[in-house]
Amino acid sequence: MVTNAASLGRSGVHDFILIRASAIVLAVYTIFLVGFIACSSPLTYDIWHGLFSALPMKVFTLLALVAVLIHAWVGVWQVLTDYVHHLALRGVLQFVFVVAAFSYMAAGILIVWGV
Repeated sequence: MVTNAASLGRSGVHDFILIRASAIVLAVYTIFLVGFIACSSPLTYDIWHGLFSALPMKVFTLLALVAVLIHAWVGVWQVLTDYVHHLALRGVLQFVFVVAAFSYMAAGILIVWGV
């Protein structure tokens, strides 16, 4: 079996499972937020702040952020390996994406935890 260091799951089956698991997390998070917005008719800042200041919601939000990053990484890796044949350009594009993803993760941690 050929493994690629740039592949997140190290094989197609693992990448498939990661994509499906992250999609489930994102679907549950989206349904929860849409349901919360629909059920709280006068959505005020205090209600919104109260929701996101609770520890379970902070953990759930960070889990959703990690799911977005995993989902995006596997997708970007597949697109780059399929369509960018020049090895150096693909490496630069993957590096740029990884730096952006870690920046988004750091910003998400700072925003959610208020550090």
